[in-house]
Formats: sequence, C-alpha cells, structure tokens
Amino acid sequence: MQKIGNSSESVSFVLAAYGNVGAFKYPYFIIILFWYVSICVANTVLIVVIHVDRRLHEPMYILLSNLCVNEINASTALYPLLLSQMFSDSHEVTLPWCFLQMCCMYISASAEFCSLTAMAYDRYIAICHPFSYNVIMNTERVGMLILLVWIFSFVSFLLSFSFIFGLRFCGNIIDNVYCDHQLIIRLSCSVPIQSSISMIFFTLLSIFMPFNLISISYLKILRVCRKTSTENKQKAVTTCTPQIVSVSNLFVGCIFHSIDFSLLAPQIPDEVRIILPMYLLICQPMLTPFMYGFNLPKIRQACKMLLFKRK
Repeated sequence: MQKIGNSSESVSFVLAAYGNVGAFKYPYFIIILFWYVSICVANTVLIVVIHVDRRLHEPMYILLSNLCVNEINASTALYPLLLSQMFSDSHEVTLPWCFLQMCCMYISASAEFCSLTAMAYDRYIAICHPFSYNVIMNTERVGMLILLVWIFSFVSFLLSFSFIFGLRFCGNIIDNVYCDHQLIIRLSCSVPIQSSISMIFFTLLSIFMPFNLISISYLKILRVCRKTSTENKQKAVTTCTPQIVSVSNLFVGCIFHSIDFSLLAPQIPDEVRIILPMYLLICQPMLTPFMYGFNLPKIRQACKMLLFKRK
C-alpha cells in the first residue's frame, strides 16, 4: 500500500470480509436489496402521509417525519456499498468514500438519539404542560429543533473523529463489510492519543446525554400519568410506547456495536461477527415506520385514507 503525507487520493482499503461470501453472493444480494428497498419504501410512505394529510401537521408527526428521513439516510450510508461490493473482485473502497460512509453512519446515529430526545421532549410538554403546548411547540420552534438536531450531530462527529482525516495508513485490510472507524484507526502508522478517547467522547455527547434526557422526560411523564384518569393514561401509553421501544432497541444495538468481536472470532461464526455490529442499521430503520405506523391511530387512519381513497 502506498504511504502518503497530506494527500490521500491514491489510498484505498480492502473490505476483506466479502471474501467469505463465496457462492452465497447472489441470495445475499437479493436479500439485501429487498431489505434496503423495503426500508426506503416504508419510511417514504410515512413521510408522504405526514406531508399530505394536514391533520398530521403537528409537532409530534413533523419530528417523526424527520426521524424517517434519518432512517433513509442511515440505510443509504450502508446498503449501497454492500450491494456494490457483493460482485466486486477486489472489494476496494477509496479513502474518501470510506470516510464519507463513516461520517454518514455516525452522524445518523447521533441524529437518531437526538431526534428521539426531541420527540420525548414534545411528549413531555404535551402531557405535563398541555396548556402551554401550542406556545412552546409551535411550527417555528419545531423547525429550529430539527435544525439543531442535525447541527449537533454533525459537530459531535467532527469533535470526536475529525482527527482520522489526517492519519497516515500503513495497512489497508479492513476485516469487515463496511468502514468501521476502530478498524481504520488500527491501520494507521501511528495510533494517536485521540483514538482512545474519541469513541468515549462521542458516546457521552451523542448517546449518553440524549439517553439521560429521554429518561428524565419519561420519568416526569410517568409521574404525571399516575395522577390522571385511565383514559389519559391510555393515550400517553399509545403515543409513548413506540419511542420507548425505539430507545430500547437502540440501546441493544449500541451494545452489539461496542463489543470487539475480533477477540471472540474463534468462538462465533463469521456471519454473526459481521451482522451483529450492523444490528442498528438492519432493524432500526424498519422498526421506526412500522412501530409508529401501526401504533399511532392518526397515522394508521391517514395511511388507510391515502391507500384506499376513493375518487
């Protein structure tokens, strides 16, 4: 592999895990393509339904639409590369494309937690301060909240991982099917001190802090719901359950992603070692539209009207 100084145009990485696919590349390609298309269709349908139905032009559904956009972005960061590499002979990825994928994946991960935090705050205001809801959560403030989610996610990524852009690499074999930052850092000629704290900083900033804010919001909601009527409790459960399930699923996915499966490689199959770190990008993008689509009555009714509307 060519060593470089400030230029990285000629550097490429080899995604070595594709070498284990063998004769299964055709069924794998069909399954991955079907799953990616399904994710895009399911989330797009929900976005269109929210956009078309004026009854859904409320803060909660606008935030949900932004969450669906992020699911498509996160999936697009992973699946097109998987599909393009399936039939490649070299399985090479240039350094800029590798960095772009890593950037999109981590920004989307941060945006996922921050979007759910914004939705939890919306439910907190709606349930705990209903008389002030229209003042606090107006359209302009929701727009600013969404913009803040993306700015925060982008800045948190730059603060955590921007040092990787200046690294020099003495190896180019990534034992995975996508560009994982931990494996990329291991290929650098000299491992900088930032590498040991980058993931910790990103986790604290983009996962731990949003998770705490979500937990505080739902604890306050739970406290208020204990003093209300049964009907109000049911409404709160209906609107909050999808978000609780999403956060729980994200927590499980983060555990899988944080495990160093290279230490367990002799004990687990290659397929499990590759799939589990991608759990979030496999399950979460499909979980979001189906959880909200089937559990929120207004979304369900709007979908029926859009799909079965008679002329």
